[in-house]
Formats: sequence, structure tokens, C-alpha cells
Amino acid sequence: MCQMSAVVERDGKAELVKENITRLDVLTTGVRISTLFEGPTELAGMTIHYIDFLTGKVFLQKQ
Repeated sequence: MCQMSAVVERDGKAELVKENITRLDVLTTGVRISTLFEGPTELAGMTIHYIDFLTGKVFLQKQ
């Protein structure tokens, strides 16, 4: 299984938000991240900046 990690870049450093993401929904108010063993987490005011498939990371940024 290939799961992703969500990170946010702040001050030139990547901060881990969530690991083992199984689903990411783009909402009008932000994004909702789901994992296998936790309920969904909604991150208001965030959007996808880019996805690095090679490292398995979704980079988020403020809208």
C-alpha cells in the first residue's frame, strides 16, 4: 500500500501534518485528510501547493 504524508512548508522547513493518508478531499473551505485508523481531520484555509509522488508527500499552503 502506498500512503502519503501531508506537510506544510514554514520558514523553509517542511512540518509534518499527518502521515499514512488514505484520502484527501479538497473543500471550498480547505482540505479534509483521512487515515486508516483515525477519523478525518479538516484543515481550514489550506490548499494543495504540489504533490511529490517520488517522496510520497502532499505539500499544503494557506489559501
